[in-house]
Amino acid sequence: MNINLPLSLTVMALLSACTTQPPANALRYSVPDHAMQPEAASGNTAKPGWAYTRQAVAAANPLATDAGHQVLRAGGSALDAAIAVQMVLGLVEPQSSGIGGGAFLLHFDGQKVTAHDGRETAPAGARADMFMDQGKPLPFADAVQSGHSVGVPGVVRMLEVAHRQHGRLPWAQLLQPAITLAEQGFRVSPRLNALLNADALLKKDPLALRFFYQADGQAWPVGHVLRNPEYAHVLRLIASQGSRALHEGPVAQAMVARTAQAPRPGTLSLQDLANYQPRMREALCFDHTAASRAYRLCGFPPPSSGQIAIGQILGMLGHTAAQGPELASGQPSPDWLHRYTEASRLAFADRAQYVADPDFVSAPAGDWRSMLAPAYLRDRSQLIGNQAMKAAPPGQPGGQTTSFAPMPTQTEYGTSHISVVDAQGRAVAMTTTIEAAFGSRRMVTTDPSRPGGFLLNNELTDFSLAPADAQGRPIANRVEPGKRPRSSMSPTLVFDKTTGQLLMSGGSPGGAAIIHYTAKLLTGTLHWGLNAQQAIDLPNFGSLGGPTLLEAQRFERSTVDALKARGHEVREMEMTSGLQAIERTPSGWFGGADPRREGVVLGN
Repeated sequence: MNINLPLSLTVMALLSACTTQPPANALRYSVPDHAMQPEAASGNTAKPGWAYTRQAVAAANPLATDAGHQVLRAGGSALDAAIAVQMVLGLVEPQSSGIGGGAFLLHFDGQKVTAHDGRETAPAGARADMFMDQGKPLPFADAVQSGHSVGVPGVVRMLEVAHRQHGRLPWAQLLQPAITLAEQGFRVSPRLNALLNADALLKKDPLALRFFYQADGQAWPVGHVLRNPEYAHVLRLIASQGSRALHEGPVAQAMVARTAQAPRPGTLSLQDLANYQPRMREALCFDHTAASRAYRLCGFPPPSSGQIAIGQILGMLGHTAAQGPELASGQPSPDWLHRYTEASRLAFADRAQYVADPDFVSAPAGDWRSMLAPAYLRDRSQLIGNQAMKAAPPGQPGGQTTSFAPMPTQTEYGTSHISVVDAQGRAVAMTTTIEAAFGSRRMVTTDPSRPGGFLLNNELTDFSLAPADAQGRPIANRVEPGKRPRSSMSPTLVFDKTTGQLLMSGGSPGGAAIIHYTAKLLTGTLHWGLNAQQAIDLPNFGSLGGPTLLEAQRFERSTVDALKARGHEVREMEMTSGLQAIERTPSGWFGGADPRREGVVLGN
């Protein structure tokens, strides 16, 4: 039973509960009352956390969460629910993810964790220097808007493959919530409205301008019912034909045509789309002890850098001595923040040096786990002193040297996270993305007379824009045909090491800072005894290898001054995480959603 829903969501839950329970293997989707969604305000809105006894769904938009919840109530699996959530997110949160992008999915079937890689790939015609102009990398905004930035989408085909293994309801039923909402319309949320008004680049695309904006160039207001018949049309094709409908035929032709348009036309081809295949990878798991309890943390291996960086940070922190309480008055202490950000710099130095698509780049010493070896992390932690280091050097995991140059720091954006647990003990942690807000700002339609469509990713700007350093040494994460760009996405499943019992599913959007947001969740819950919502609510922090980053207006001035006294260059800035998490409790499950976005948790 839910014990913590706010009033509006309690009403929605009661309305759902009054509906006759559909038989297993039949989803009868009903649109929630428009008055109930999404939440009434943008910005930072307090979330209570939600308790359930049997199953739960956490996603970044109430309509998406509700779609997954209805799938679970109809007898669907955790994977089924994640598919329904993703298709609705592509409609109501188009700035973050969609069928024109990719995703990493961790699945637990009750016994084994599998990692499904739906990351985009570079087209066969991609060139290592395609983001260079007169010997210098393009300005990032120019790279994003270019046709070169569009990778081969992977999320639909990956979900299709995962559904064959873990699905329970028919594929077509799982797309029905998004189809219904696209046809009937959904109310524009405060966050979508704010991001549309703040984005000057999206208006340069005629299709997007016509769909997302009024005649005066202002975004549709909060509460406006926005219908997307073209998205519904494409989803109906995918429902009946599977991923072939996206990767072949009219939809594929439309994607190729949009990518080939100026500025800087890309090389995406019909063959690239038809040939795309998701990868099955071995989940990257490591042991971690917190508060005298042994855990097993499972995440995504390369091409994601997330799990390696998180494991390195947590591992190095375990070899540093605390000077007083780590958490005081709801904030991490200055001493802990010093040690954390120093460990982050060391982890990001290794990330820049080594991590890239494993189909193209070998792991140090032949095994990515060499970067998580306890002896290696103990040695690296010895570089953490009382004062901030000016520059963190990469290490030599497994004693191996490399001929690669480290990748320069580069902007990363975007994404959304989904966590699901079902009544049979299956679980999903999936982080999904089109990279920057609204991706490459190229909208795809098969019929210009039909409003709407979907946005293409700009995922290839996650590659190093420069293929080599000034000395000509290649960068591991450079562009190559068929290669998957390095990611920071960090879907995470936590287990009790002794019993193997699943304890938590979680993750976040946020570009390279995903690593810190997810590490914050793990530290708060496993080390500091907070519940998932309390851990999510903590102020954000981190370092991407340079300055120490603190969430604006969330830290006391004494904390900032203490860090500066230890040599830190401190930057206070907006750090808009979007954490979603579901954790096991003695009575069932407890879910948390980030107050910085519009997510909620629903369940039974």
